[in-house]
Order: sequence, then C-alpha cells, then structure tokens
Amino acid sequence: MGFGVSDPSNSLGSGRFDQTQWSLVIAAGAAAGSGAAAALAQLCQTYWYPLYAFVRRQGATHHDAQDLTQAFFGKLLEKNYLGDASRSRGRFRTFLLASLKHFLANEWDKRAAKKRGGRVVFVPLDADAADRFEHEAISLSSSECSAEELYDQRWARTVLKRALTALRASYAANHQAPVFDALKPCLTLGKGAAPYAEVALALGIDENAVKVAAHRLRHRYREAIRTEIANTVSQEDDVEEEFHYLREVLTRS
Repeated sequence: MGFGVSDPSNSLGSGRFDQTQWSLVIAAGAAAGSGAAAALAQLCQTYWYPLYAFVRRQGATHHDAQDLTQAFFGKLLEKNYLGDASRSRGRFRTFLLASLKHFLANEWDKRAAKKRGGRVVFVPLDADAADRFEHEAISLSSSECSAEELYDQRWARTVLKRALTALRASYAANHQAPVFDALKPCLTLGKGAAPYAEVALALGIDENAVKVAAHRLRHRYREAIRTEIANTVSQEDDVEEEFHYLREVLTRS
C-alpha cells in the first residue's frame, strides 16, 4: 500500500499517546461534559458511512439505513453507551460494531416508527451515501464480502481519507498546499513508478529534492494514519497492531 513500511521512530511515542488515546470516546461518553456533542459529531463524521454500509448489507433500504445509523449515534449519547467503552474494552472500532449489532437487534422491528424528522441530526447526513454504496457494491470485493468485512473496508478507507485531509491541512498551514498536491501521487504509486521527473518540473526543483520530499511525505502520512488510529485504541501497543490490520484490510479489498 502507498503508506509504506512501519517506522519505529513514530511521533506517537511517550507523552503524546496519553493525550490521544480514546480521546473522542471519553469525551463523547461524558454525557454531562460540554464537549460531548462536538465529540459525537466528530465520531459520526468518521464512522457514519462504515456503519451505514454495514446496515445496508443487512438488507435495509437507503432511508432506513440512514435512520438507523443516525438513531444509533443518538442512542450512544442519550444512553451514555460510550461511557461504558472503557479502556479495557480494546479497539473502539470493534466496540462500535458490537454496539451497533446490539442496537439493531432491539431497533430493527421498530424502525418504521422512528422515521426522520423526530431525531436530532448531530452531523449532516451523507447525501451521496446511496450512490456511493451502489457504486461500491458492483465491485467484486464489495459484492462478495460479509457485512463485517465491508465495515472494515469502509473503516480503513475512512481512516486514510481523514489522515490525508489532515496532512494536506498541515501543508496548507505552512503555505505548501501546492507541494502536497504535486507530491500526492507518490503516496499511491510505487517508488519506481512515482512521477518524480514530472513533479520536479511542476515545482521547478531538482528531482533528487523531489525524492527527499516524497520520502518525508510518506513518513508524515504514516504518522497521520497512526494519529487517527490512536484516538480509538486503548493502549499504545495497539496502534501498530491496528495499523497493520488496516493494511491487511486494504490488501484484501
């Protein structure tokens, strides 16, 4: 995959991990806290589509899947389910899916009585979710994988997307967005196939300088992925395990 091999000297070392592990989960679980709603909104943005895809694979229509997914996140805050997601429970990804399965078992037969309009919308619904799901469903991996496998695929790609967005923002903050945009293809192409000459011409710099910049970009991309993962695992050691699992999921998809 384009983000390369793990680097043991990552930026999630001592000190910083304690500030990131389960941060979103703990904030959303503290129902009385002022940051709970904002934390839940961010959780929705990260996990809304993977969970929506899981519900769709269970046979729900687009609108029912929207309702159920949105209602599930509402229950997480309303019933303080996230408050039970202790650090000993492991990865938030697996906790969330188990919680959704439990929720669906209780809510599936009642979904017709809980249509849109009566619930608080914590984040805007994904207007393109239906088209996106149908497009993905025609691929071999999506059509033959289980609902759980589809959830993992969508989780992995969502993590990559969020990491990429955060990385571009960091470049833009240093007025280097054009550099990031020019180097971005180097993340998805093999080193031998990376368009170093084209990038050098576009940026007006030496090709060797491009190779160095691409190497740094790959490193920062790996760290951005780890940062996303660190928010949802209970121990620092879990970051690398989850990182390798993400790579495994993407290899299978």
